[in-house]
This record gives sequence, structure tokens and C-alpha cells, in this order.
Amino acid sequence: MIEYDEQGAGLPVLLIHGFPLCRQMWRPQRAALAAAGYRVICPDLPGFGESPALAGPASMASYAEAVIALMDDLGIEKTVVGGMSMGGYVLLDLLARYPERCTGVMFMVTRAAADDAAGKQKRTKLAAEVKAGNEMIVADAFDQVLFAPETVEGKPQLVTEVREWMEATSPAGIIAGLLAMRDREDYVAKLSGFKLPALVVGADQDLAMPLEHAQALAAGLPQAELKIISDAGHMANLEQTESFNAALLGFLNKFAGPKGNS
Repeated sequence: MIEYDEQGAGLPVLLIHGFPLCRQMWRPQRAALAAAGYRVICPDLPGFGESPALAGPASMASYAEAVIALMDDLGIEKTVVGGMSMGGYVLLDLLARYPERCTGVMFMVTRAAADDAAGKQKRTKLAAEVKAGNEMIVADAFDQVLFAPETVEGKPQLVTEVREWMEATSPAGIIAGLLAMRDREDYVAKLSGFKLPALVVGADQDLAMPLEHAQALAAGLPQAELKIISDAGHMANLEQTESFNAALLGFLNKFAGPKGNS
């Protein structure tokens, strides 16, 4: 059983965090969506936050299975699922195999394409470094690309808190996540088959996930709307919380609405 936070009542919304983060990243969204009348569930993926690592090798499929198992345990048949960065990769796998469990989907600062050869090599090298004992190399690398310059200058406490989340992630979880991302499937050619309402969120100063990826996702999904968060980097949900929450609520309100059934 993976650890999770739950808040509110109404239409279920499940949010999947990015790498190498944890469910704490969703605190502003959990509070805002719950206040608007939604039941918000934020899990820690296996090996991240407070959830134990998987017994065997991790994959986007195994992460997705953990999410489905949590939904089953909570008695949730269908939900709107949102995934940030690596969480978006998990969402693509979940959507491909369990479309009937999704009311709608939200892809946030993520992409449909798999890693190219250089990207795979980089992840392999990082995993090897962590395994060799250089446990901070991933946090050091991600520190450089997670935030817009204005955030680094104006919100140092936020930058420090996110760094602490990364440092708290177990080496086993980091290695498993890196290899799972390296080996993930490419969904670019399959996007046209995902025929349900979708929100794609990009950030105009995202160094980790350039805006072109969000644009490609939105273009490929048949029922997608694209929202660009201004003056934000990869952690757009924490950097520009008000704009980010407004984008999510604008999309969610198109469904059964607050106080809907699960």
C-alpha cells in the first residue's frame, strides 16, 4: 500500500507527483481543489516520499498499477487523473491500459515522447552514480532546472523546501525512477487514440520540459486544451500557484462539477 493524502469530497481528482519529488508538492492544489468541492487524492509513488520501494524493478506500468490499487482500496471507480513530469509518464501508461478508470486527464509540464539515445545514456549514468554512493547528484542536477530565475531570486524558501524533498528520496527510489523513465514507452503516435477530455499545462520558463512538449501533447490529443503558465519553470504549480490552480479548476468544472459522484 502506498502512502497518500486525501482531502475534500466530491468528484475524485488524483494527482501524481514528478521525479524525484513526493506528494507534498501538491499541497496548494490539494487545498484549493478541496475547497472548491473536489475529493483530492495525492499519493507517493513507490520508492518516493513515504511509500516503500517496489520489490522488483520499477516501470511506468508498475507505478500505474500502484495508483490503480490505491483507487481500488479507496473505492474509486473513475477519477480525473493528473500527472506532473514523470507523473505524466505514469498517466500515459495508466490511460493506455485503464482508460475506463479515467474521467479526464491532466498532463502537467510533461511529454509523450520517450528519451532519445542521449537521454537514456544520461539517466543510466546518473543511476550508476547514485548506486556508487553519490546520492546528491540528482538533486544537484535538478536544482539547476526546476525553477524560473525569478523564483530562485524571490522565493528562496520554496527552492530550499523542494531541495529537501529531493534529498529525502531514497537512493533505491531514485535509481528505480531513473531506469523506469529511461525505458518508458513512446506515446507520440498513440495520442490520437486517447479520446477523453484532457488538459495540458506548460510553463513558459521551463528548462526541464521545454514548452514544445506541451504543445505537441495538446496537438496530439483529440480533446485537449492547452494552458501556458507565465513566469514559471518546471515547478509551475508552486511558483505561480494562483494561475496553475485556475487552470485546473477551469478544466475540472467542465465535468459533473463539485460534489459529483465517484
